[in-house]
Amino acid sequence: MEKKKPYTILLLMNATPQWLSLTREQRSDFLEDQLMPIFEKVAKTVNVRMFDSEYFHSKVSDFLLVTTDELHDYKLMMEMLRDSKVYGVPYFQITDIIVGQENMFKDFNEELKNKSNENH
Repeated sequence: MEKKKPYTILLLMNATPQWLSLTREQRSDFLEDQLMPIFEKVAKTVNVRMFDSEYFHSKVSDFLLVTTDELHDYKLMMEMLRDSKVYGVPYFQITDIIVGQENMFKDFNEELKNKSNENH
C-alpha cells in the first residue's frame, strides 16, 4: 500500500488591534485556556507549530505551520478556530492559507512514466 504524503499547511495571520490591546498576561491566558485545547483535540493527527513574523513582514505578524495526513481533522480544527475569538473578535485576520505536499512532482513524474510504459 502506498504511504500517504502529509499535507503541510501555512496559515498566515495578522494580529488585530483587539489582540494587541490585550495585556501579555491576557494573551498568554487565551493561548493556554482557549487555543491550546483546540490544538489538543486534534493532536493525534494534526501537528501545529506557532511562529512570530511581525519583525520580518508587514502584513503577516504570525503564522501556523500545520502538518497532517488527515484533512478532515485539519478542517475540524479550523471550524473550532472559527468558533473561537481568533475569528470571532477577531484577534487575528487570516491573510492566506497555503496547502502543499513535499516534492509531489517526483511522484507525478513516476506516475506519468508508469502510465507511459503501460501505453507502449
